[in-house]
Amino acid sequence: MKVLVTGATGFVGRVIVRQLLEAGDEVNVLTRHIPGAALTLGGQCHFFQWTDVSKAPPAEAFQGVDAVINLMGEGIAEKRWDEEQKKKIRYSRIEGTRSLVNAVKALGMNAPRTFVSTSAIGIYGPRGDEEITEEEKTAQDFLATVCKDWELEAKNVESSAVRLVILRVGVVLGRGGGALKKMIPIFKLGGGGPVGSGKQWMSWIHVEDLAGMFIRAAKESEMKGIYNATAPYPATNKDFSKVLGKVLKRPAFAPAPAFVMKAVFGEMSTALLDGQRVIPKKMQDQVHFHYRYPTLEMALKETAY
Repeated sequence: MKVLVTGATGFVGRVIVRQLLEAGDEVNVLTRHIPGAALTLGGQCHFFQWTDVSKAPPAEAFQGVDAVINLMGEGIAEKRWDEEQKKKIRYSRIEGTRSLVNAVKALGMNAPRTFVSTSAIGIYGPRGDEEITEEEKTAQDFLATVCKDWELEAKNVESSAVRLVILRVGVVLGRGGGALKKMIPIFKLGGGGPVGSGKQWMSWIHVEDLAGMFIRAAKESEMKGIYNATAPYPATNKDFSKVLGKVLKRPAFAPAPAFVMKAVFGEMSTALLDGQRVIPKKMQDQVHFHYRYPTLEMALKETAY
C-alpha cells in the first residue's frame, strides 16, 4: 500500500511512518521542510514540499496513493492560549484539512480511496464520571468547537469513492514526546502528583497502539466514520499519578492546585483540569483492535525511563 502522511515528523506521525515502513508499505510525506523531515524520518520516504497550507499541496504527492493519513495541526499544549495561539490552533487544522480535502476531490477518479483524519476527545467537553462512547453529544467550548469544525472539513471528502475515518485521539503516551515529556522530569525530581482535584478522568492511549489504529483505519475497508482512539481503561488523574510514581519509584503526592494551573496556563488549563471518561466502544466491539498496551501500568512501564 502507498500512503500519504501529513504531520509525519510529529510525535505520532514518526511512529506511524516507522510502522508503515516496517510492514513494507510505501510512504509519501507532505512537509514544510524536506531536509529536516528526511533527517527525522530517514531516506525510505518520498518527500514533497508544502509550505502554505492555505494553498493546494503538490499534485504529484498523490500519484499512486491508496490512502491519506492527516495528522497536521499546531500543538495544543505548546504555548499559553492567547488569541494568536488559538488562531494558529484553528488555522493549522481547519485550513490545512480543507486544502488537503480539496486536493483529493480535484483528483476525481484518481483520488486515494481512503482518507483518515484526526480529531480529539476534547470534542466531548468535561463530563465528570459519565462514560462517553462515539454516540455521545459534543460540547461548545474552544477545543470542542475546533474539533467539530475540523471534522466537518474532513467530512467533505467522503463520497461513494472515498472512505472517511476520523479518530478522536486521547492523551498520547510514549517515549520522547506526548504528555509524559513534561511530566516525567517533574516526577523524577519528586514533585509529581495529581492536578487540581485529581478526580478528572484521563483517557489515554499508547502511541504504538494509536499508530496501529491509524494504519488499521487506512487498510481496513470495513472501518468507516468516527472512532474513539483511546485505551480501554481510562484512569483518574490521581490514579494516573500514583501509577506513574510507582513506575518511576518516586513520590506522587505533591498536588498542583487548580488556581495555580489557571494562573500558569490560563484557558489552556481546562485541558488539564477537566476530563472525559472516554470508552473506545467501536474500536473494541466492531474492529476488535488488539492493544499492545491495554493497561496504564503496561503503557507507563514501557514509556517511563
